[in-house]
Amino acid sequence: MSQTCLLLIDFQKAYRDPSLGKRNNPNMEKNAYQLLQGWREKAWPIVHVQHSSLDMESPLHSSSAGFDFMENFHPSRNEKHIIKHFTSAFIDTDLDLYLKREKYESLVVMGFTTNHGISSTVRMANDLGYDVTVPFNATACFETYSFDGSLFSAEIVHGLSLANLHHEFATISSTESLLSTRLKLSKPVIF
Repeated sequence: MSQTCLLLIDFQKAYRDPSLGKRNNPNMEKNAYQLLQGWREKAWPIVHVQHSSLDMESPLHSSSAGFDFMENFHPSRNEKHIIKHFTSAFIDTDLDLYLKREKYESLVVMGFTTNHGISSTVRMANDLGYDVTVPFNATACFETYSFDGSLFSAEIVHGLSLANLHHEFATISSTESLLSTRLKLSKPVIF
C-alpha cells in the first residue's frame, strides 16, 4: 500500500491580510501544523505548493512580502516545493508527474482557500485518480460577495465548498481524526 502524501496549499503571508475580509477557522494554522508535524514524525511524503500570481499588483506576486510562506510552514530540505501560477496545483506544474513517479495514490489536502485552491486542486486530483481527504478544520476561506452583491459569510462559503467536494471528489474529515487514525498519535503536537 502506498503512503499518503500531505499537500499544503498556499500557506502564504498574503492570507493574513485583513483587507481580505472576515475569515473562518481561526485555529486552522494550529490544526494544519499538527498534521504537518505528524507527517514529519512519520517521515511521510509532503508537498508544499506556493502560489505565484502573474498579476504584479497581487499580494501573492513573487515580489510581494505576501508571497512568502507563513512561519512554521516553510518546506524542509527533503520536502517537495512546487510553485503554481493558477488556482489548481496541477496546472502547469509537475505535481501529477511527481506523485505518479513516487506511486502516491492518496492525498490529504489542506490550506487556503477552501473555495479556490483547495476546491480546484481536490477536484482535479480526483479526476486524475487520487483518493483525497480534506481536513475541514485545516482549511480556511474568507467572506465572499456574490454576483448580485449579497455577502456570504466565510463559514457559509467554507461549508458549501466542502459540501460540494464531499463524497464526489473527496472525503471530508477532521484534523483530530487524521491524527488518531492515520498517524496514530496519542499526544498533541505543540504549535
